[in-house]
Amino acid sequence: MKKLTFPKYTEQQFDIAAPSQWRMRGLRGATTVSHNSVEAITEAVDELLDALEANNSLDFTEIVSVTFSATSDLDAIFPAAVARRRPGWNEVPLLDVQQMQVVGSLELCIRVLIHLNTPLPQNKLRHVYLRRAAQLRPDLALLS
Repeated sequence: MKKLTFPKYTEQQFDIAAPSQWRMRGLRGATTVSHNSVEAITEAVDELLDALEANNSLDFTEIVSVTFSATSDLDAIFPAAVARRRPGWNEVPLLDVQQMQVVGSLELCIRVLIHLNTPLPQNKLRHVYLRRAAQLRPDLALLS
């Protein structure tokens, strides 16, 4: 499958010195894992965060907090524990929660909500949905 890429925004496109342009925004993403193991969860979380960082030029110093949710069939490792291993992410407030169980919903799924300070308007953020999680938001899916 093809991988979609989005334009990156540079500081020159926004007057970052003007505090009135900075807002807290929400950035979403999701992925799935092949099975419940430390290795599979680690691979999926790293892939998801890599894609979010690459498509949004994320700076961990601008991240306010991150909430991961996982379906009840995933309990081998906390997604936040994986994120905490990334350079700089040990300073970011991270939280794991269990996704609400809904009959027929996607299994083996990890979702993330990142709150960050940015001069970008909400509609310029690039949400990322990978693997089978692409069916949750086909309009926002990255094909890999």
